[in-house]
Amino acid sequence: MTQTVERSPVPTMAAGDKEKPHNDRLSTDAGKISVAQGVVQKIAGVACREIAGVYSMGTGSARAFGAIRERIPGSSGPNVAQGVGVEVGETQAAVDLDIVVDYGASIAELGRSVQRNVKQSIERMTGLEVVEVNVNVDDVHLPDTGEERSPARVE
Repeated sequence: MTQTVERSPVPTMAAGDKEKPHNDRLSTDAGKISVAQGVVQKIAGVACREIAGVYSMGTGSARAFGAIRERIPGSSGPNVAQGVGVEVGETQAAVDLDIVVDYGASIAELGRSVQRNVKQSIERMTGLEVVEVNVNVDDVHLPDTGEERSPARVE
């Protein structure tokens, strides 16, 4: 004698139904809330810089250009979005960070801390779901000893 197990039918979507987005915090009865790419960039930049061991952000050329811009009288000061690339959709965001770390910092631990802080800050402030935070370590900042070193001699 075999027994059959009755299963409840799996609900299917009708042709005209729209799938509800995974993150509906940005959609209300009153309308939609959208977050600009620049907003997410600034939040990510500030959140990244909050982590001890992050010396600066951006690739070498971006840092050089930023240093020149900061010296110009009347400039807007440091660009917190420097070194931050983002892609923002309706409910999700992805972040790419270029950072310079302090010498001696554990890059793996620092990277995880940066990922966690950036993700939490963006999600808390914007309601977007952060699907990935990529951290690219472009350089290591060596401590300034205050001594001038002469170039190594090659004989």
